[in-house]
Amino acid sequence: MQILQKPSFQKAYKKLKPNQKKDADSAIDAIISCPTIGVQKKADLSGVFVHKFRMVNQLTLIAYTFDDNCLVLTFFAIGSHENFYRDLKQ
Repeated sequence: MQILQKPSFQKAYKKLKPNQKKDADSAIDAIISCPTIGVQKKADLSGVFVHKFRMVNQLTLIAYTFDDNCLVLTFFAIGSHENFYRDLKQ
């Protein structure tokens, strides 16, 4: 399986503190092992999956797409719920 990261995901991940990265890494590992763990979005964000998890007692979301035919997993964004979907649409 090929795993890709968009620049927005890399930028947000880079800003995380070490204890936050530990929680994010475990969520990313869960997504890699089972890409359908997230909820598939509809309308403007069709084809995008969002996985919710706790990162240092705060609800955090990871947006990604999964192409089953080519076995490609692409991470788009990571962050709190505030303005997450608005920023993801842009």
